[in-house]
Amino acid sequence: MLRHLTIPRGPIELAADLHLPDDIAGAAAPLPTVVLSTPGSSVKEQIGANYASRLASRGLAAITFDPAHQGASGGDRRDLEDPYQRSEDISFVIDALAGIPEADESRVGALGICAGGGYAVYTARTDHRIRALGTVVAGNMGTSWRAMQQSGAIGDLDTLAGDRLEENRTGDLHRLNWLPDTLEDAAAVGATDIDTTQAITFYRTERGRHERSTNRRLTRSDSLLLGFDAFHLVDPLLTQPLQVIVGGRRGNTRQFEAGMELLKLAPNPVDLMVVAGAGHYDMYDVPEYVDAAVDRLVRFYGEYL
Repeated sequence: MLRHLTIPRGPIELAADLHLPDDIAGAAAPLPTVVLSTPGSSVKEQIGANYASRLASRGLAAITFDPAHQGASGGDRRDLEDPYQRSEDISFVIDALAGIPEADESRVGALGICAGGGYAVYTARTDHRIRALGTVVAGNMGTSWRAMQQSGAIGDLDTLAGDRLEENRTGDLHRLNWLPDTLEDAAAVGATDIDTTQAITFYRTERGRHERSTNRRLTRSDSLLLGFDAFHLVDPLLTQPLQVIVGGRRGNTRQFEAGMELLKLAPNPVDLMVVAGAGHYDMYDVPEYVDAAVDRLVRFYGEYL
């Protein structure tokens, strides 16, 4: 069962979907509720829905949402990827649970996927209404972004400062691709590694495309990403039970390495699942891998929520 929601977030609203068991009338409501934090550039109907619908079929309530400034959510500067706002979005969704009869605001879990995994970690450190945290191929966007800068982070920040001055002068906000739009575009710039090609075949083909997933970000997002560290202060603050799920095939997203780092830093990691044979983007929608991850997550949330 799917219900569309609007969630207040200061002067704007977040567009959200509440996934519920089909037999909710006979369930013991209110239900343990999982708030999902999804990958950068994705919208709630994509990866989040793949996981939320499965969690709901197993008796949980699950909420996916579009981040502020993206998808169907409000926010004037479209395509802004602000990691601090994205993390705070999660807390705003939790605030709204008090007005959802089917959701038990005393039994809240979070599930973060890809970049959303890092955002969920960052939020859960200080929002202890999140009683249990699951991650799937989680990434630390700050670490990833700093590693990608060919001119070094400082040189890139200098360039971004100039770009922002120009944007303020002209009012013309610049946007960049998250990914090449086609496999041909990727090949033209030598981006033929398996993670990049699988990302394109998910986001930019009928396999996973959605009209509100623009594959664009504002350039002013980049300075925010360069200064972000999703795992900062995890060791003293993230005391909740933690479930880490990674794909067994390593790649340039470094999801495996990020998961191992998180596992090492966190005070209370209760389980690690390595999905043999799965790469980063396989964990988005390949049924055998997603089903295996959800089975593990349902056991985890069942024990700790």
